[in-house]
Amino acid sequence: MIPSSLLPLMLIALAVSSIIGYKVISAVPSLLHTPLMSGMNALSGITVLGSLAVFVTASSAVKPLAAVAVVMAMINVVGGFWVTERMLRMFQQKGKGGEMKAGKKIPWS
Repeated sequence: MIPSSLLPLMLIALAVSSIIGYKVISAVPSLLHTPLMSGMNALSGITVLGSLAVFVTASSAVKPLAAVAVVMAMINVVGGFWVTERMLRMFQQKGKGGEMKAGKKIPWS
């Protein structure tokens, strides 16, 4: 359990890190968003492993919360790959018939 004296400090740290993160991300040029998203997908994979480790070792009272963490981390990974794939498709050249010249057809597109 978190001591009540640490809660305001943790909330301040959350607020400051959120503001700094927003400022950093908004300063990134749009050309770099796709490579950065690919890197963040790798970090999200680590989040999935961490949430799975917590789920396996958690007590029965914490297991539902750990299960929600696993599901949300997986949604983040899948969504990140989906957005990256869509952005990469924007940069592919189209042939005469409208089909893509480079790359393979993605099964779910």
